[in-house]
Amino acid sequence: MGGLQIPLEHVLVLSALLFCCGLLGLMLRRNIIFMLVSLEVMLNASALAFIAAAAKWGQADGQVIFLLILTIAAAEVSVGLGLVLQIQRRFKTLDMDAATALKER
Repeated sequence: MGGLQIPLEHVLVLSALLFCCGLLGLMLRRNIIFMLVSLEVMLNASALAFIAAAAKWGQADGQVIFLLILTIAAAEVSVGLGLVLQIQRRFKTLDMDAATALKER
């Protein structure tokens, strides 16, 4: 293990920044595709934290959780894109506010 050693705190700060960027993107944007991308950024930030912790303590648990997060992300993308296609067909828009307003009619 003579490679480059990055402190755990630096990786966790990067992970927290990525998670906050994803959370802000989820809260501020109303486009469904952008919301899905923000969710992916949040999932990847949490996966980065688990991988960094696993590397720090030499345990495989973080890598197992990373595989679980990867599986959840793949399922989220497939279900999310299916929903995006249905919303686009039905409401002719990808704006969540407009789709909600059209639903109430």
